[in-house]
Amino acid sequence: MDIAFLAIAEAQQLYHWLPAALELARRPGVRVHVLSPSDAILDLVAGYDTDQRLRPVRLRRFSGQPDSLFRQPSRILTLLGNYRTIAAFPLLVTTEISTAWLRRVPGFKSRLVLIKHGAGDREGGYKKRHADFDLTLVAGEKDRCRMIERGLCAADKVVVGGYAKFELKAARQRFFADDKPVLLYNPHFDPDLSSWVRHGPAMLAALESLKGWNVIIAPHTKLAQAVAPIVSAAPHICVDMGSRHAIDMSYTMSADVYLGDVSSQVYEFLIQPRPCIFLNLDRRDASGEAFVHWRLGQVIETPDALSAALDRANDLQPGFVAAQEAAMEQSIDLSPTPASQRQADIIMTFAKAPA
Repeated sequence: MDIAFLAIAEAQQLYHWLPAALELARRPGVRVHVLSPSDAILDLVAGYDTDQRLRPVRLRRFSGQPDSLFRQPSRILTLLGNYRTIAAFPLLVTTEISTAWLRRVPGFKSRLVLIKHGAGDREGGYKKRHADFDLTLVAGEKDRCRMIERGLCAADKVVVGGYAKFELKAARQRFFADDKPVLLYNPHFDPDLSSWVRHGPAMLAALESLKGWNVIIAPHTKLAQAVAPIVSAAPHICVDMGSRHAIDMSYTMSADVYLGDVSSQVYEFLIQPRPCIFLNLDRRDASGEAFVHWRLGQVIETPDALSAALDRANDLQPGFVAAQEAAMEQSIDLSPTPASQRQADIIMTFAKAPA
């Protein structure tokens, strides 16, 4: 059985499909191919594939930009320019929805499996193209219900498979020389919802003025590629505009308090209940599903309210623990069986079923 994983997105998505690919490659009679236009991506994959079970396939690269983990060629150009190579595989697994465009090519017969990356609440995580996949794996019951409610998946075409990224998470680390508590600021890329796009200078000033805290500023890698580099000379601030630390949970495992807006990384932080602070700097109506995670911590409406929110964070945290645990239970199914095994089982069952 040949199964191809399409690695045509930026490196942050790799952690959501790689555990399942490695698990499938260990199974008898299964050949797992990784298709990518990026040597940097294939090298990162190889670093986790210590037994060299995966079969890398370097796709033609349609870009004049230097190869990197965080800038990939146009997905549509990659798909169409490598169509014969990609379509030769009967089963394609991906974490991005651009692959659904292949459905428009006459004669395309491969079956498509989507491992939905992230477990967030933003409405932008639900697109019409989701409906073009033959099978969708989601992290928890929350996403399963939302996909069905939006008409993006029939109930028998969307399955809870857990959050395999947790199996590749980095260990807690020290990023500062002293023992002051660490605040992680993780603004999202969506320009309509991000706390950085319209409020960056005020946010940076508030973070630089903090006393008694170390701060990691690690914007979503898409935001980091879209805005001017964030620069600070403050000794208590570390800025990461794109590194492996920003995508392998190094920061979410190592921080003491999370500060953000709508990024799904809050659910990676809440693998261990800890204080969260959310930024509603544009005074939005937060009553809808897209902002349900804002019930898991304090919500502040001005950057200068941050210091006081941090002062009371630990005292208020016991009142948020139950809500955080309940939200995690709905968002990410933490079964005793590793997510990689569950996802591999689901994909194998699907692959063996009649098309």
